[in-house]
Amino acid sequence: MDRKICLITGATDGIGRVVARELGKDGWTLALVARNAQKGERVARELRQECGNEEIYFKQADLSLQRDVRRVARDVAETFPRLDVLINNAGAIFWKRQQTAEGIEKTFALNHLNYFLLTNLLLDRLRAAETARIVNVASGAHVGATLDFDDLQNERAYAQYKGGWIAYQRSKLANIMFSAALARRLEGEALASNALHPGFVKTRFGKENGGLFAFVLGVGMRFGAISTESGAKTPLHLARSDAVEGVSGRYFYECREKSPAPPALEEADQERLWEISEEMTRGSR
Repeated sequence: MDRKICLITGATDGIGRVVARELGKDGWTLALVARNAQKGERVARELRQECGNEEIYFKQADLSLQRDVRRVARDVAETFPRLDVLINNAGAIFWKRQQTAEGIEKTFALNHLNYFLLTNLLLDRLRAAETARIVNVASGAHVGATLDFDDLQNERAYAQYKGGWIAYQRSKLANIMFSAALARRLEGEALASNALHPGFVKTRFGKENGGLFAFVLGVGMRFGAISTESGAKTPLHLARSDAVEGVSGRYFYECREKSPAPPALEEADQERLWEISEEMTRGSR
């Protein structure tokens, strides 16, 4: 029987690494995508040994940069005949506003445009599978957020107190909106798109920001966060469970369907976000 083939972004730490480990133990062929080449090669090596599975590969890319997203998508398309599962997991929070070398605010570039562009570039490989699944790791942090279409680059957001948190909330809201808009476009195909909240997971997330924010986040994780194994349960459920076969356009938490916050369900806003994202990534396909 052919091995399932899965691409996982942000696969060298946290829930991404746990998901890779569990799918690797199941005998899946894996492409792990992350920014740090040295760490990525080491993690792939460790997982091959731990899982007894030689079909685990590392692909380097800074997914906040569209040129890297395009390059890794071409590499994956040339390497694998199909993709059975794409897990969009890479993301970060930036407490101070940063711009990528391509001039895009980094939260929006990494947490949303990365999902949008990589998925669209790999649709042909996903369609080549008998059935395929797109799993978008969002967050319950979207609750309380609304998209400001006049401030998608978060200039005004970062001028406010907790601007980094606002930008992150908006990006996670965008993940759910993108997932739903994609599901509509895939109706009638054997290809599902779902989003999820993994829970508040104890990882290295946000630690690179340093200062008071990292300290407060660390304390919260120490006393209130769940393990990476627990956080990986829902993405694993969406990647491999028969229970969600044919389910698309939904949002999950703790392996169950859950209604996201109302702004995530506004189809007009979903479509507006899609059109803007297309414009911002034009020429990338």
